[in-house]
Amino acid sequence: MDLKEIQNLIKFVANSGVAEVKLEMDDVKITIRTTLEGNVTEATYVQQVPVQNILPQAAAPQQIAPAAAAPAAEQPAAEQTNNYITIKSPIIGTFYRKPSPDKPMFVEVGKTVAKGDVLCVIEAMKLFNEIESEVSGKIVKILVDDMSPVEFDQPLFLVDPS
Repeated sequence: MDLKEIQNLIKFVANSGVAEVKLEMDDVKITIRTTLEGNVTEATYVQQVPVQNILPQAAAPQQIAPAAAAPAAEQPAAEQTNNYITIKSPIIGTFYRKPSPDKPMFVEVGKTVAKGDVLCVIEAMKLFNEIESEVSGKIVKILVDDMSPVEFDQPLFLVDPS
């Protein structure tokens, strides 16, 4: 969509008496808002939406140098985490480390947990789901901040089973 077409669209919406029009195409999102008095255009937003095929190619050259140095530094850490068990989120929702704001945290780093102990709650659609430990062991790392959104299968905790 070129500038001439956008200008024609703005004039058409202003003359039509409509208060707001939103138009979304593959690579462009346009919102046109007008006032009711005199049909004067109040605000026009044109937003280019990046095409997914172009974005990864543009980002790839920037990541080449840091990626080469990072694996050497992360290898010892990766070897240490191989002994740990990762507890992942079974659902999408909001991660909470406490049962309520005035209660203490379920677990802290360094705390020993038994299989079946509650580690956190994940709120999904106004339901609070208790996430229990799948193994007995010691909490090594908490990978998600309190009150953060989590995805399905996202790592939440690292547990040392030894």
